[in-house]
Amino acid sequence: MSRRFEGKVVIVSGAGSVGPGWGNGRAAAVMFAQEGAEVFGVDRNLAAMEETAARIAEAGGRFTPFEADATDRASVRGMVEACHARFGRIDVLVNNVGGSAAGGPVEMSEEVWDAQVDFNLKSVFLSCKHVLPIMEAQGKGAIVNMASTSGIRWTGAAQVAYAACKAGVIQFGKVVAVQYAAKGIRVNTVVPGQMHTPMVEVRLAGQRAGGDVEALIKQRVARIPMGFAGDGRDTANAVLFLASDEARFITGTELVVDGGMSVRCG
Repeated sequence: MSRRFEGKVVIVSGAGSVGPGWGNGRAAAVMFAQEGAEVFGVDRNLAAMEETAARIAEAGGRFTPFEADATDRASVRGMVEACHARFGRIDVLVNNVGGSAAGGPVEMSEEVWDAQVDFNLKSVFLSCKHVLPIMEAQGKGAIVNMASTSGIRWTGAAQVAYAACKAGVIQFGKVVAVQYAAKGIRVNTVVPGQMHTPMVEVRLAGQRAGGDVEALIKQRVARIPMGFAGDGRDTANAVLFLASDEARFITGTELVVDGGMSVRCG
């Protein structure tokens, strides 16, 4: 590792995972720590970050776990204040919270719609609301938001709220990027495709394939021109690049990580 984040303070929301393996947030937290960062990992379930903490400790990295609800303004404010109080700065914010619910507008309840908007879009708004003033005072910062190819195309299942929110995350990033560009703050979005993460095995298989994980993975891989599914480490590599000084002239854009799926015709 190049230690390119040595001395940097990085908040990673959703730094845990619903099961063992490389979720997007866990992979980002581990890889930032391997690159020398002070990682402030956030999840609404502290136990979900135990494997994250263990992997970072094994690599000799530094990790501070913090329990917070990314959809609650007081919880998010407390999370940001705790990180800033401990380290005195926040260099990178990774907004990785999110998850899908099945259904179109007819079958989906209004309650599920509202919960999806809070989980996938409001969470990004709240964290940026409280982190941006700190980065502005520093004169520098990088924000990387996590969207999905569901926000740019049909990906095989009706999940209208998730798709709409992830499209919103992309446009949110563009607007904030232009607003804060002259203040030294860059905002970009990673757009993962059909990744093989713990969430696929624990949640999505039950929603779409009757609990048959192997069948679901086969369906998903069939859509990928490269012929295999990436995992959280592929997403994390994109996050780290966009957060690094190597991307100093990149803001307001998206990096799609999907094995070519979103540009495939049919």
